[in-house]
Amino acid sequence: MTGWLVVTVLLLTAVSALWTAVMVVRDQSPPGDRFFVVLAVLLLALLLQLVLGLVALATTDRDVEGVTFVAYLVTVVLAPPFGAALALVERSRWGNGALLVALATVAAMEVRLDALWAAAGA
Repeated sequence: MTGWLVVTVLLLTAVSALWTAVMVVRDQSPPGDRFFVVLAVLLLALLLQLVLGLVALATTDRDVEGVTFVAYLVTVVLAPPFGAALALVERSRWGNGALLVALATVAAMEVRLDALWAAAGA
């Protein structure tokens, strides 16, 4: 796994989560296109990580827990779209709260993915 991609995903997640937390406090519905562009860039970074992670897993001689690693790679890609869909369907503080939980899930899974990869190299 590439460290710069993990850092990029975590930064994009932090920006999105901060923006969402502000919306929760202000009790605002999701804003327009700028917010969803940030989520789209996050999703593209996660898709790139999925592809690069699968290639890295296939070409490594590390003792990586393959099923767990792939499950994390796939699930982390699914979290932001589900959170965004919930925020769009429920246009209240609760919908934004669901999006915030999805973004926290992305951050936690990124840390775990990095730990799985690092532990295999030790």
